[in-house]
Amino acid sequence: MTEQQNQQAALPGAAPFIVVVDDSPTIRVVLELTLKGEGCDGISFATGLATLQWLKSPQGRIPDLIILDLMIPRLGGYALMRYLKRDPELAAVPVIIITGHDDTVSHLKMHLTGATDYLIKPFTVQQIVAAARQYLDRPTLILPTAPMGHAK
Repeated sequence: MTEQQNQQAALPGAAPFIVVVDDSPTIRVVLELTLKGEGCDGISFATGLATLQWLKSPQGRIPDLIILDLMIPRLGGYALMRYLKRDPELAAVPVIIITGHDDTVSHLKMHLTGATDYLIKPFTVQQIVAAARQYLDRPTLILPTAPMGHAK
């Protein structure tokens, strides 16, 4: 990533940039459309490897938020999380994990890998919007002001 790309991403008034990583085309499209409708910009990937390659490429940029499915091919969610949290440029990016695993061991693993939050599948678009708003609500970001219910 170039310094210019990262500065552009942080411009006041710029749309929050979200990376979605899920191997389900349906979930990617639903999240992309939902987040775009909320005034966000972003990109999505089906694999952890594609995500990592893009983040480290000249076209990549540091996102404001990552929404990550754990069960993805070619560099799974936990492995991608470990990489993100070790990278000085990406470590502070909030990561919301989406998963079908709702057990104590999974919760502990998500916490230990540095997840900011998690949602259990199936989730509603209202839950994703509320979670995204929570972690994008920082002084450097301007979010749309449309009222949203928090259904977490």
